[in-house]
Amino acid sequence: MEEKYLICEDSLEGVFTGVYEAYAMQEGHDHIHIQIGEEENFRLFAVYIRIAADAEKAAKVARTINQRLGIEAYLDICRALASEDGEKGEAVYKTVVCGLKMKDGSRVMGNLADNSVHKVFELARCTRNEVHHWKEFLRFQELENGILFSKIGPRSNVVTFLAPHFSDRLPLFDFIIYDEKRGIFVVHPKKKEWYLVTDKDFDEKEIGAYAKEEMEYQELFTFFCHKIAIKERKNLKLQRNMLPLRFQEYMVEFG
Repeated sequence: MEEKYLICEDSLEGVFTGVYEAYAMQEGHDHIHIQIGEEENFRLFAVYIRIAADAEKAAKVARTINQRLGIEAYLDICRALASEDGEKGEAVYKTVVCGLKMKDGSRVMGNLADNSVHKVFELARCTRNEVHHWKEFLRFQELENGILFSKIGPRSNVVTFLAPHFSDRLPLFDFIIYDEKRGIFVVHPKKKEWYLVTDKDFDEKEIGAYAKEEMEYQELFTFFCHKIAIKERKNLKLQRNMLPLRFQEYMVEFG
């Protein structure tokens, strides 16, 4: 039987729609694959089918995963899909297939002997670690209009995991978290729910100037961090292990 590749957009909604369409074919799952985006070289004797993201179909898949595999497996799948790995769509699809075949689908993430499950587990762990790091290293800066602004450049698409954390801790503040790699904003109006905005052509100059007090405190904080350092105990290798360089460029104390 010919191999079929379902080409989906790089989003949770896109991949879940692909999973829905794969099951709708009713042809078994061994020869059906999910691919994120186009590829340069097409395979011989393979059929490529482009799948448009569908919110209703994606919602049905999400509901099935929650009911049959459990919330923990669902969250791991969401974390895996937040990664930049090009094979995440296929891994998630085969993991869902594996879980739905099991008598107790909630144990699917423990089936690490399965290559797809192991892949999802690894990707989810990487995203979880990325979220944990940004919760610690993200820095807000106050603008002249009083809005707290933070710019980040994470490897994985983690803004939707960070938003609940900071909205819970800063409910009385207007703040924006900007993922410059993807052009995605988390916007949180005070005392309201956060939401996402996408703008690939955003110019950072549009946010306006930082508050005068903000710049003064940044200078003081930077001076404080350098002043308390003990020269004899300086260990850059350990520092970079605990705080990788890719985070430091977004932290005011390293400015």
